[in-house]
Amino acid sequence: MNWDQVQGKWKQFKGSVKQEWGKLTDDDLDIIDGQKDKLVGRLQERYGITREEATRQVRDWSPSSAGSVKEEEDRTIEEKRRRAS
Repeated sequence: MNWDQVQGKWKQFKGSVKQEWGKLTDDDLDIIDGQKDKLVGRLQERYGITREEATRQVRDWSPSSAGSVKEEEDRTIEEKRRRAS
């Protein structure tokens, strides 16, 4: 999943980001608003890590989170189908 998709579905990703990096506040998440560079910058600030380390963490997180959002979308669709029948 690319970052354009992440940005478009940011509200869905917020929970996953908060779970991964608990030091980020709700205000941080609102400021980040799905922008990779802002996420990297906030991670640097909150965790006192280098830009390279923050970038690595975001890169490592991204693929697994994309799967969890897809799974959540699938569950939501399935639940709507059950209600309709």
